[in-house]
Amino acid sequence: MRATVIHAPHDIRVEEVPDAAIQRPEDAVVRVLRACICGSDLWAYRGEAARQPGQRIGHEFLGVVEETGSAVSGLRAGDLVVAPFMWSDGTCEYCTEGLYTSCDHGGFWGSVGHDGGQGEAVRVPHADGTLVKLPAEAVSDDHLLTGLLALSDVMGTGHHAALGAGVREGSTVAVVGDGAVGLCGVLAAKRLGAERIIALGRHTVRTDIAKLFGATDVVAERGEAAEAAVRELTGGRGATCVIEAVGTEPSMRTAVGITRDGGAIGYVGVPHGSGTGLDLGVMFDRNITLRGGVAPVRAYIPELLRDVLGGVIDPAPVFDRAVSLDEVPDGYRAMDDRSALKVLIKP
Repeated sequence: MRATVIHAPHDIRVEEVPDAAIQRPEDAVVRVLRACICGSDLWAYRGEAARQPGQRIGHEFLGVVEETGSAVSGLRAGDLVVAPFMWSDGTCEYCTEGLYTSCDHGGFWGSVGHDGGQGEAVRVPHADGTLVKLPAEAVSDDHLLTGLLALSDVMGTGHHAALGAGVREGSTVAVVGDGAVGLCGVLAAKRLGAERIIALGRHTVRTDIAKLFGATDVVAERGEAAEAAVRELTGGRGATCVIEAVGTEPSMRTAVGITRDGGAIGYVGVPHGSGTGLDLGVMFDRNITLRGGVAPVRAYIPELLRDVLGGVIDPAPVFDRAVSLDEVPDGYRAMDDRSALKVLIKP
């Protein structure tokens, strides 16, 4: 089969690799119908996250079950399924608590020795605990299928950030980051009943999506100017709930700076310097709470799936470019130079 591999920074290739195949009784093989490139994939693409030459890449996909191992009981060939960005057994202590990303037997797509999502097929370990079935009729609805793909990562991650920030009915929310996760954070905040949502971003194409998703205000400034603008919008106090969806020192400093005393920051940006943007003395004095981390999206898929199917939320607009599998290297270049927000892959 063909799949995307990374050989070195800025060296992404689509190559022939061994076919995905059942290796353990708990496995399933999924033929990929939709995959995508994540902003976090760019850290490896830029050489800021280590990868072995020839390692697979990609962790967001949905598709059709082609084959199941002898121990798989909840799935059968022909089922349309979505995969969260990590696999999990669904039965260990962490999984039963809803923290699927800490599963005793879990793992990450594209890790050494495992298939990545950006290919023609994927071997799925612990298929019963990992995959979530989708309505079969969705396969013929291209827009719906695209929206459902967002459940594999960005929609669940945005929801995790909103929960970490304590978003509830009537909240005032500020979102730092205008990437796909930040935009899904806007959508998640709206879904949870936020009354005011301030999106921080400078790119009109992205802030237009933020407005579509429920943002009531847009702040284009950065740094201290952004802090001043948010405070002006909130009577000088700041936002009670802040979503940090970037992971850098400046983004975290801004998040702390715009948080109201007694408020909370939900952080889901993969840390690349964000730790140095935290001043515990400031947070201590102002009673600011920090919650977040790797989103256990498997826990959130069922409830978010209901709302996507019911038309309550539609995350599909975060995908602004589609490529074939052979065009994946072009997709990486487009996301790296920010000419694309999030690239959809149709193998």
